[in-house]
Amino acid sequence: MVRTSWEFFRKSRQADLVIVNCDVSLAMKLAALYLIFPFWRRPILGHDLVLRKPLTLRARLGLPLKRFLLSRIDHFSLHFRILDGYRKYFGIRPERVSYLPSKPNIRYRYEYKVGPDGEYILCFGRSERDYDTFFEAMTKLADLPAVIPPPNLPAFRKHAARFTWDVNRLPPNVRMVEDDGSVQSLIRIIEKAKVVVLPTLASRIAPSGIGTYLNAMLMGKCVIASHGVATTDVLLEGEALLTPPEDPDALAEMIRRVWEDKELRERTAEAGRKYSEACGGEPELRQRVLDRALEKLRR
Repeated sequence: MVRTSWEFFRKSRQADLVIVNCDVSLAMKLAALYLIFPFWRRPILGHDLVLRKPLTLRARLGLPLKRFLLSRIDHFSLHFRILDGYRKYFGIRPERVSYLPSKPNIRYRYEYKVGPDGEYILCFGRSERDYDTFFEAMTKLADLPAVIPPPNLPAFRKHAARFTWDVNRLPPNVRMVEDDGSVQSLIRIIEKAKVVVLPTLASRIAPSGIGTYLNAMLMGKCVIASHGVATTDVLLEGEALLTPPEDPDALAEMIRRVWEDKELRERTAEAGRKYSEACGGEPELRQRVLDRALEKLRR
């Protein structure tokens, strides 16, 4: 395994295929190097490359170059199916993409309890997470307890999360729970949740929180998420409850409904647990995806 564009470039002579995992910058640097030195070029498979909608002036000015370098990547394997944003902004067409289910990353690695019961409503995460909508929803649910881990505001800005509320002026029924930043600490927080809420921004064009909701589902929790990429196009009916993004009224209504409807909450939690258990652990599926990508590259 190599990690830098130069290491990839040097070892290309020994390779038939280059796979870049998650790192958009590395993939584009490697594409640029192959453009300068075409005799060392090898097909590139970009796996789980998360791209953001170009909202800032800097992002829009850099878009033509980014679009061109991404066009030099031969194939993509992604954890979602709605490709509208990728096609519109980056020219990535569906025929250049293979869908690969994601997986819960705590499975087989950590100890955790499984069960739908808990004490509070939990909202957490950072990638394009919409805390503002969650807080507005909780102001409408004054009798229900909710928690968040202590916010990491620099990380939120880096990952385009929306958190504009003063941490000292959160809704009275929302408190912060102790979190040391470890996976074990987060598992303990999820174990005590009755409902896990993962609202995301309407502007997103890539997955946000897919590993998070799969982990919560794996632990037997009822999950409420937003319609959009990596939820509407990935989840089947019943594994999670979806609401329109950036709609605090709809979110508050759904939270109230599942908090009070034990049968719905437990049914959703069980469907989500079974879905998460089945996700991403099939080596034969992964091999089929890789075989399909290689066949497309050969053509």
